[in-house]
Amino acid sequence: MAPVTIRVLIAHDQDVVRRGVRRILESQADMEVVGEAADGVAALDLAGQLRPDVLLVDIRVPKTDGREVTAGLAGRAHPIRYAWL
Repeated sequence: MAPVTIRVLIAHDQDVVRRGVRRILESQADMEVVGEAADGVAALDLAGQLRPDVLLVDIRVPKTDGREVTAGLAGRAHPIRYAWL
Protein backbone atom coordinates (compact mmCIF):
# COMPACT_ATOMS: atom_id res chain seq x y z
CA MET A 1 0.00 0.00 0.00
CA ALA A 2 1.37 3.41 -1.00
CA PRO A 3 1.97 5.95 1.78
CA VAL A 4 -0.64 8.68 2.18
CA THR A 5 0.49 12.20 1.33
CA ILE A 6 -1.42 15.14 2.80
CA ARG A 7 -1.69 17.95 0.24
CA VAL A 8 -1.58 21.41 1.87
CA LEU A 9 -2.35 24.92 0.62
CA ILE A 10 -0.95 27.83 2.68
CA ALA A 11 -2.70 31.24 2.72
CA HIS A 12 -0.92 34.08 4.51
CA ASP A 13 -0.08 37.60 3.41
CA GLN A 14 3.49 37.53 4.76
CA ASP A 15 5.93 35.74 2.49
CA VAL A 16 8.31 34.93 5.34
CA VAL A 17 5.51 33.14 7.23
CA ARG A 18 4.47 31.15 4.15
CA ARG A 19 8.08 30.10 3.52
CA GLY A 20 8.56 29.09 7.17
CA VAL A 21 5.38 27.02 7.28
CA ARG A 22 6.32 25.43 3.94
CA ARG A 23 9.74 24.41 5.27
CA ILE A 24 8.23 22.85 8.38
CA LEU A 25 5.58 20.94 6.44
CA GLU A 26 7.93 19.76 3.72
CA SER A 27 10.26 18.31 6.35
CA GLN A 28 7.51 15.77 7.03
CA ALA A 29 7.52 12.69 4.80
CA ASP A 30 3.73 12.60 4.55
CA MET A 31 3.13 16.28 3.66
CA GLU A 32 3.28 18.13 0.35
CA VAL A 33 2.69 21.87 -0.04
CA VAL A 34 0.79 22.20 -3.30
CA GLY A 35 0.45 25.98 -3.31
CA GLU A 36 0.63 29.32 -1.56
CA ALA A 37 -1.69 32.32 -1.62
CA ALA A 38 -1.11 35.87 -0.35
CA ASP A 39 -4.81 36.75 0.00
CA GLY A 40 -8.19 35.14 0.57
CA VAL A 41 -9.45 35.46 -2.99
CA ALA A 42 -6.35 33.70 -4.34
CA ALA A 43 -6.72 31.04 -1.63
CA LEU A 44 -10.26 30.20 -2.76
CA ASP A 45 -9.20 30.14 -6.43
CA LEU A 46 -6.24 27.88 -5.72
CA ALA A 47 -8.32 25.61 -3.48
CA GLY A 48 -10.63 25.01 -6.44
CA GLN A 49 -7.78 24.39 -8.86
CA LEU A 50 -5.37 22.40 -6.68
CA ARG A 51 -7.88 20.51 -4.52
CA PRO A 52 -5.69 20.29 -1.39
CA ASP A 53 -6.61 18.11 1.56
CA VAL A 54 -5.91 20.93 4.02
CA LEU A 55 -5.91 24.73 3.82
CA LEU A 56 -3.84 26.61 6.41
CA VAL A 57 -5.17 30.17 6.35
CA ASP A 58 -4.33 33.36 8.24
CA ILE A 59 -7.43 34.60 10.08
CA ARG A 60 -6.56 38.13 8.87
CA VAL A 61 -5.65 37.32 5.27
CA PRO A 62 -6.25 40.34 2.94
CA LYS A 63 -9.14 40.80 0.48
CA THR A 64 -11.37 38.49 2.52
CA ASP A 65 -10.66 37.25 6.02
CA GLY A 66 -9.92 33.67 7.00
CA ARG A 67 -13.46 33.08 8.25
CA GLU A 68 -14.91 34.04 4.88
CA VAL A 69 -12.37 31.85 3.10
CA THR A 70 -13.31 28.81 5.19
CA ALA A 71 -17.01 29.55 4.72
CA GLY A 72 -16.36 29.62 0.97
CA LEU A 73 -15.07 26.05 1.17
CA ALA A 74 -18.40 24.70 2.44
CA GLY A 75 -20.43 22.65 0.00
CA ARG A 76 -17.59 22.01 -2.44
CA ALA A 77 -17.51 18.67 -4.19
CA HIS A 78 -13.98 18.09 -2.86
CA PRO A 79 -14.03 18.57 0.94
CA ILE A 80 -11.10 20.57 2.31
CA ARG A 81 -10.19 20.64 5.98
CA TYR A 82 -8.81 23.88 7.29
CA ALA A 83 -6.90 25.42 10.16
CA TRP A 84 -6.30 29.08 10.92
CA LEU A 85 -2.75 30.35 11.31
